[in-house]
Amino acid sequence: MRKVIMNQKKKEQGIVVPHRQLSAGALQGLLEEFVTRDGTDTGYTKLTLDERVAQVRRQLDRGEVVIVYDAGTQTANIVPREDATG
Repeated sequence: MRKVIMNQKKKEQGIVVPHRQLSAGALQGLLEEFVTRDGTDTGYTKLTLDERVAQVRRQLDRGEVVIVYDAGTQTANIVPREDATG
């Protein structure tokens, strides 16, 4: 299975936010925003928005990736667990 997450070389700074603590609407909005960012789709396969969101949701459920919130920039990112601090 192709990973949709971005590969980052540095630790993501911020607070890890458990995805199950977000409302369904907030999580859906974050996932949609994330998978439509530049650089998150490599173009190897053409997946629908719903399919890409489902991929990342499964990665969150399996604990492969986490949501990191940066209070300084008031932004959230989804990164591999090993790239997260907090």
